[in-house]
Amino acid sequence: MGNSGLKQHIETAQKTGVLKVSQGKLNEFPPGFKQLESSLRTLDISDNKFVTLPNEISRFMQLRHLNLSKNRLSKIPDCIGALTKLETLNASYNNLSTLPRTISNLINLKQVNLTDNHIKDFPLMFCGLKHLDVLDLTKNEITSIPPEVSGLNVTELNLNQNQVAHISGQIADCPRLKTLRLEENCLQLSAIPPRILADSRISNFSIDGNLFESKQLASIAGYDSYMERYTAVKKKMF
Repeated sequence: MGNSGLKQHIETAQKTGVLKVSQGKLNEFPPGFKQLESSLRTLDISDNKFVTLPNEISRFMQLRHLNLSKNRLSKIPDCIGALTKLETLNASYNNLSTLPRTISNLINLKQVNLTDNHIKDFPLMFCGLKHLDVLDLTKNEITSIPPEVSGLNVTELNLNQNQVAHISGQIADCPRLKTLRLEENCLQLSAIPPRILADSRISNFSIDGNLFESKQLASIAGYDSYMERYTAVKKKMF
């Protein structure tokens, strides 16, 4: 993207509050970005060459939507915690292995996409965020779901294509969790806590591609309760 093209994008963003500069070969914020600090609501810098997210991101205090996907990010700075109005965060297809604890300050987050990174530990900084509906952690390197996950308020948690071999039964205490996706992981049948089936609100539990046949789930105590929830949801859809 040339300077003239970028200038035009910035001028438009001053009027609309939306700036999309994807596929621009950017690895830092151009000086013109500074003009948008007080007005920008949507920033899309996907498909660029950012290795680190500039600290200047913290100045965009009005941001609601931030798309960082398809870069080379190995780190998100602590100062992202200043973006307290942020509702959607997309950092998929990067090189992230950890996330800053300050994400717990993003009290208005609704949707987070972290697909295809290198995250190894379940990101507990999302627990306690009251408005978070969807957390997508597909294609990471997570091996375990810890007891603290009970503080997660999402309705959908996607952990497909990780390395999960252990699940804490306390995931059943997630107050709003209805869809749990764990396809293509490393789960044995014995690793499935009966509480997920018997005591949770989960009505869509996807576990194809693990170390047992999906139909074997029926042998776990609480399966009938799960099927009642599953069927009730299906009936509402038709």
